[in-house]
Amino acid sequence: MSRPTLRRALSCVLSAVAIGTFWPVVPAVNAVHVPPLSQLRVRNVEVASGLDRPTAIAGLPDGRLLITEKRGTIRAFDPRTGLAAKPVLDIQDRVSETENERGLLGLAIPADFARSNAIYVAYTRTSDEAVTLSRFRLSTGKEEVLLAQEHAEFGNHNGGHLSFGSDGFLYFGIGDGGGGGDPLGTGQNRNTLLGKILRLDVSRACGPLAYCVPRDNPFVGVAGARAEIWAWGLRNPWRFSFDRADGSLWVGDVGQGRFEEVNHIGARQGGANFGWSCMEGPIVFDQTRCDAAAKYTAPVFHYQSGIEGCAVIGGHVYRGSRFANLAAGTYVGTDYCSGTAFAVRANPDGTHTSATIGTFPTDVTAFGVDNRGEIYMVDDIPGRLHALRFERVRPQSNVI
Repeated sequence: MSRPTLRRALSCVLSAVAIGTFWPVVPAVNAVHVPPLSQLRVRNVEVASGLDRPTAIAGLPDGRLLITEKRGTIRAFDPRTGLAAKPVLDIQDRVSETENERGLLGLAIPADFARSNAIYVAYTRTSDEAVTLSRFRLSTGKEEVLLAQEHAEFGNHNGGHLSFGSDGFLYFGIGDGGGGGDPLGTGQNRNTLLGKILRLDVSRACGPLAYCVPRDNPFVGVAGARAEIWAWGLRNPWRFSFDRADGSLWVGDVGQGRFEEVNHIGARQGGANFGWSCMEGPIVFDQTRCDAAAKYTAPVFHYQSGIEGCAVIGGHVYRGSRFANLAAGTYVGTDYCSGTAFAVRANPDGTHTSATIGTFPTDVTAFGVDNRGEIYMVDDIPGRLHALRFERVRPQSNVI
């Protein structure tokens, strides 16, 4: 490698550190040959129990997992010593659980955690039921509220998922405000943060805001649109994740009653409109909410709600090393009611392939990955943590 090339490579590494990402280098999408989905199976292995309605998982750089509990506590799991009894954070005094979909909802770990001891959480607060984004210092318990979105009219569709992208910015999903059929009309309204995924620079403050809006957000300077918006037209983006290989975004959006859907956009496709409440999955939901001039981004995977499940639980693309020869580049998710384990793969031509690859317990609420890219999941009422394992099954021969 020449010195100019080496300098450029070093500059890219330093820039990644500066913007706050500790994602490891992983194989590109097509760098590993994997078997077809018809030959892939996934199973879950219980590694801990005793959680109280877990809602989110986030990996720490040291290999531990932090797990949120709906009531307002965060527990630590160490693969060597198990689930710690004492919470690393307890904010039950400010978390509202007045409805099933309210509570402590999301958690994200910044790249500078080892130095800052800071985490980011989303919860519905007791004072006014607002969906609240805060930064906490675990060493002191000090809270800094960064953003609060009003959400008092209905108790459902809070969203609340958090994740840092490869660009170092924090992405924050908020539901459409609740009720049935988008009664507040927020899905296609860019002047509200409801029904959106936001993209925020939480490393600094700008003017009256406790965060900054990245200059390349799609609606910066657009009249009648909130500059924080990265993607819109969502009903309840309960769980989304980034592919560590290419930075693309996968979003599980809970349906109204006919279709559950998974959406997938590239790392630079900010401004994508997923269609709600004009569209639900692949079909028109409410023609009066449609705009003939709009471009709607169709889901890459969908299934019938009420028949094949009730609420999609968005997962992760596998980028670990233990099962790379089987599952690299495979997105795995499930449904809260059916427990069906589904897989989706992005094809080089832009299409997607999907298949059922197993069965999980019902009541799964969240997936997460550790510092090595291995996937974990939690279930709701049982309160268990599971590690995912992949295996290959040989196709059956038709020869008699």
